[in-house]
Parts: sequence; structure tokens; C-alpha cells
Amino acid sequence: MGLKRLDGLVFAQMVANGAANLSQNADYVDSLNVFPVPDGDTGTNMNLTMTSGAKEVAALDTANIADVSSKFARGLLMGARGNSGVILSQLFRGFGKSIEGKTELSTLDFAEALKRGVDTAYKAVMKPVEGTILTVAREAADEALRASESTSDFNEFMEQVITEAKASLERTPDLLPVLKEVGVVDSGGQGLLVIYEGFLASLEGKELEKPHAPVMDALVEAEHHAAQGFMSTEDIEFGYCTEIMVRFQDEKLKQTPFDEDVFRNELSELGDSLLVVADEELLKVHVHVETPGDVITKGQRFGELVAVKIENMRQQHSTILEEEHGANQHGVQATAVKAKVPYAIVTVAMGEGVSELFRSLGAAHVIEGGQTMNPSTEDIVKAIEAANAEHVFIFPNNSNIIMAAEQAASVAPCGVSVIPTKTVPQGLAAAIAFNPEADVETNESVMKTAATTVKSGQVTYAVRDTSIDGVEIRKDDHMAIAEKKIVASSKSSLEAAKALVDALVDADDEIVTILTGEGSSAEDVAALSAYIESKNDEIEIEVHDGKQPLYSYIFSVE
Repeated sequence: MGLKRLDGLVFAQMVANGAANLSQNADYVDSLNVFPVPDGDTGTNMNLTMTSGAKEVAALDTANIADVSSKFARGLLMGARGNSGVILSQLFRGFGKSIEGKTELSTLDFAEALKRGVDTAYKAVMKPVEGTILTVAREAADEALRASESTSDFNEFMEQVITEAKASLERTPDLLPVLKEVGVVDSGGQGLLVIYEGFLASLEGKELEKPHAPVMDALVEAEHHAAQGFMSTEDIEFGYCTEIMVRFQDEKLKQTPFDEDVFRNELSELGDSLLVVADEELLKVHVHVETPGDVITKGQRFGELVAVKIENMRQQHSTILEEEHGANQHGVQATAVKAKVPYAIVTVAMGEGVSELFRSLGAAHVIEGGQTMNPSTEDIVKAIEAANAEHVFIFPNNSNIIMAAEQAASVAPCGVSVIPTKTVPQGLAAAIAFNPEADVETNESVMKTAATTVKSGQVTYAVRDTSIDGVEIRKDDHMAIAEKKIVASSKSSLEAAKALVDALVDADDEIVTILTGEGSSAEDVAALSAYIESKNDEIEIEVHDGKQPLYSYIFSVE
């Protein structure tokens, strides 16, 4: 007789097996990814999401399945990446809500929980599209309800669920024309099937099978091209996959109450592939847009940023096409192994314009982050690995990130030097000083020196009433910060910026660089430039649209 009641210990092992199976098949799932954007990262995103949930479960030792499911759902939400990852988190969030208060499950309980998960996931998606992971999840859940009526044996039950999930997956091209055009099944649905197959393998005590072969014959017969090659990079309408996580704050919610439907409709005007998920503590957003900063700004109205991820999908897509090199037996491309470059710069920055500035100065990888959203050691290690260099120079550009950068350097698979930049202007100065012809020690010395020769200033807003450095500050005032010292506070960002100029600029300075961000305006920038020239008519003024959140202006003075 097979298993009749499912407890937390067994479910935890199913989760571990599902995560392991997805990890083995992530590259294959990536190769199928053509919808909603052919950026080839569905398997990667689902794998990272599932791994986050599995880590939470692995830390438990309880037979209470409700407790295990709750932790699993929370881990999935915290680690959710991409469309498919957020949907996966919602499938098991609804699953967990369905079984609250239960210590073990029957097949009917499990089926009802799957159905609740589908309902939760559909609700999170602004415009649900059939022929995707949603369809596979829904039809598998419907079959689960039917199977629960005929069997109480979990092995037989999961076999029936998987049989229907496979059939549903094979039908996805009939529902989504782009899949039929390219000759693939839906990548998110494939990822979900892989997880379910891991569940069953755990119940049966079997070893995980080798990575999947393609489901459709059309893919086998493909003319040696990756699935993503059907579309030109230029045809991607909204280029930035933007994800934010916000922790709700009571003070902000009093000023701007959060309404999930209203917020979802507001964001829908910015782009597509929108998912909005919220619980009592956190708000998670995934959307494809052209202006990621707008998403960040809108989310910050309700609380503090916990995490931000912005990926250039056009760059991801073009990289896939560029790296296409030789087809395997299934017509899926194997990625060419690139030789390591001698040096690479990895930097932390906040704002699309600031990031582009660093890239124009040679940065190989820009990690989205800064004040209020510090990247983790793991984030930095991944960026180091992605740089594919013999030696990497890291610019933290924030004093709170230096320690994480040093920890990443200690475990990185290559040589790493942390240039302890504490501001974006210091990082830009260090990047300008980099010499690809010089040795590591010389570059370290020159870049550290360059970082110390620039004066930095910022204009940002206050989140509460306070008094610092003898300056009285009121909530929502604009603060002028010279290096780390608050020198003025004003209701006007322009007046605060002028006060900052007074504190930073003197007769010996030659260049002032202004990075404009949230809350700045062309009129104020013109007035600010005139004010600087009135103090020193020989000074050179450069203005760049940094698009950074939080800071109306960032100043660099040399």
C-alpha cells in the first residue's frame, strides 16, 4: 500500500527533490523561453526561486505540513524572480493558505490546495495568458481533484497529475501562437512539470532522471538555432525586467494607503508582464517597462525598498544570439565557452542613467543597489563570476556595501580587489583612472587615489523630523549632504542644492558634474548651473540624467 497521509517531513523531501530536479533541468527550460520575452532566463529564474523556498524548508524539522508549507511559500516569495518565479511563489502561497491548521493531508486536501494555488496565481497576474505555466497548473489541479475521488494513494495520485500536466504542456502551442511558430512548449509550464516529477520521484524513492529531452518533435528538427532566435532584439517593446520588493511602513501607508487593485492598474500603464503580490508585510512587483525608476518611485510610496532587480532583456536576448555556437542533437544551442578577460570592473549603482555612465567607462557588470537596498555578498559573487575575468575590481560606492564586497572577494573564484569607494562620484573617478595596460597593484593604487580627489554631495529627502549637525530638519524636507555631513535643509530641492554648492565648490575647483534624479527638473538644473557659474565663471559644468531614485541631485566636484 502506498502513502495515504502526507506529513511535513515527507513534503519537505518532495520540495527538496523538486528543487533538485529543476536545477538539473534549468538550462533546458531556459532554451524553451520565448514568451513573454525571449530572454532565455525562465529556467534560471524558476530555479533561483525554488532554491530559495527549498532552503527555508531544509532548515525545519517538523512533521506539521502547514508549517512546512508556510515556510516554503515565504521562501519562494522572498526569492521569486521573473514572471515564472513570481507565479510559482503564488501557486504555493495559495497552496499554503488552503492547508492552514492541518498537520497532514489526504489526496483531496492536496488537490484542493493545488486548486487554491491556481486561483491565487491567476489573481496576481494583470492579464493572464493561456498556454503558459498558468494553464499547466490549472489543468493539472483540475485533474488532481478528479484523481482524489478515485484514489487515496499519493503515488497513484501524483502519477495522474503528472500525466495531465504533460498533456497540458504539449497543448500549450495550440493556445499560444508564438510557441507553435517557434516549435516549443511553454518554458514555465515545463519548469512546473519538472518540479512535479521531482515530487513523484521523492514519493517513489527513485533517483532523479537525467535532464529532459525536448517534448516536441518540432524542436528536435529545428535548424540548429536556439528558440530565442525567432525574434529580433529590436522588436522587444519593453526592455527592462524590473522587480522590486517593498516592506510596508505604517507612516507611509497613513499618507498613501495601499490598494492592490489600484496599484496594479497604475503600473499597468507603464508596461506589460505585470504581477503584483502583497501580504501583510511585503509588496512584490514584477513588470517589463522602459523606465524602471518609475516603478521604484511608485513602490516607495508604501514603504522601504528591500530588494531591486533590473535586467536589460534586450541585452540578454542579443547575448543569446551572439553566443549561439553549434547545435546539440536536439537543435538547442550549446553556449560557446568564452576565454577570460584580464580585467573587469564590477560596480554598484542606483539608477539607469548612472548605470549607463559606469558601463560607458568600462564596467563589465553593474549591480543595482545603493542606500536602502544594499546587495548581498551572494549578489556580488554572482557579478564577479559573470564578469569572467582573471582579476576583478569592485566599486561598492557606499560605505554600507564595502564589507559585503570584501566578503565576496574572499570567496570569489578569481583575483579580486575592492576599491573602497563610498559614493558614486568616487566610483566614477576610480573608473576613469583605470588603466587596462597597468598591473593590478598599480591600478589599485591609482584608483584609490583618484577616489579621494573628488568631493561628493547629494540632495535627498527626509523621512522624519530630526535635528542633525545643528540643522533642523522636517519630514519631506530636502537635505543637502556634503560628504557625510548635512549642511542644509529646505522645502525646495533647488535651494538645498544651492546650499550644497556653497559647501562643496570653491575657487580652485575645475569641474562640477551633476547627476539628476528623482525630483529634479530642467528648470531647476538651469538655475543651478547659473548659480554655480555665478560663484566661479571658469568652472566646467557637466550634467547627466542619472535617473536615480531617492536623490534629486548627486554632485561630483574636482
